[in-house]
Amino acid sequence: MADSAATISRPRVLSGMRPTGKLHLGNYMGALHNWVNLQNGGQYDCYFFIADWHALTTDYADPSNVLQNTKEVILDYLAAGLDPAQSVLFVQSHVPQHAELHLLLSMITSLGWLERVPSYKEQQENLVGKDLTTYGFLGYPLLQAADILIYQPKFVPVGQDQVAHVELTREVARRFNQYYKLDGRDVLPEPDSLLTPSPKLPGTDGRKMSKSYGNTILLSDPEPEVRRKLKTMVTDPARVRRTDPGDPDKCPVGDLHKVFSPHQTIEKVYAGCRTAGIGCIECKGWAADSLVQILNPIQQRRASYSDSDVQDVLKEGANRARARAEQTMVEVRAAMQLTPMPQAVR
Repeated sequence: MADSAATISRPRVLSGMRPTGKLHLGNYMGALHNWVNLQNGGQYDCYFFIADWHALTTDYADPSNVLQNTKEVILDYLAAGLDPAQSVLFVQSHVPQHAELHLLLSMITSLGWLERVPSYKEQQENLVGKDLTTYGFLGYPLLQAADILIYQPKFVPVGQDQVAHVELTREVARRFNQYYKLDGRDVLPEPDSLLTPSPKLPGTDGRKMSKSYGNTILLSDPEPEVRRKLKTMVTDPARVRRTDPGDPDKCPVGDLHKVFSPHQTIEKVYAGCRTAGIGCIECKGWAADSLVQILNPIQQRRASYSDSDVQDVLKEGANRARARAEQTMVEVRAAMQLTPMPQAVR
């Protein structure tokens, strides 16, 4: 399906995720839910991808799970409500122009810019036992910049913790435009961060929901598994005994209610918890009820897609993404005065 003139006239947005396995509620509320709203609002030309090359920056020694994880993530994209008729959904490695632009941008990017990215030292400290002294790990923010700039988007929907990456992308685009012009104009527009709401979502142990902590509730977890995980969830430490009053504002289960439960349930939680009128087991059961209401339609959509459906979605998405990416690369190559690529090679 070719992009229509109406689609092209809308501001473009671009975002993606690394394929680290099935997605969880933290991924959903932190990104996917917002992406679906951007898509359904009709204001934006949406591109959402799976960053499989990025998975290799830390897991290069054992890539055995990347293919299966990519399949799981695209299923979760579709299950959450991303629609291939409204958004371009694709896998990063299916669009080789990402790698070409990354190479060209590496010629002008200072090492100091990459070394000061906040997550560079943080991940080196946190991912103990892995050799991260590789160019791929140092350069992953530049690959991320290429992922963005190849589509010349207006906005990149991110949470506050990702703003630094968008700022690096803007710096790279600015330097490129200083060195290279095409008919006197800039080729790579500087994208803006589109800050999206990301509510506090704790995992079952009270920490931030994360696969690395093993505390997640997956979008694909069946109802019995959701209820089992909720039963083990930590609560307000002040409630040692059933008769002790608690405070939902200090309780991870209370945080889940605030995000997923209807107003009437939240009122019952506050009244019952603060007076010890309800126990934590009952409160967790209400939270599970709310989560199941959210997850049921997601899981029904997931089950409706066959393997061939997924392959068709990714093939169509790759074709559309490659066509758009090549438009940018034609301009980049011309601005850098590189030899035009023969038509047969393209």
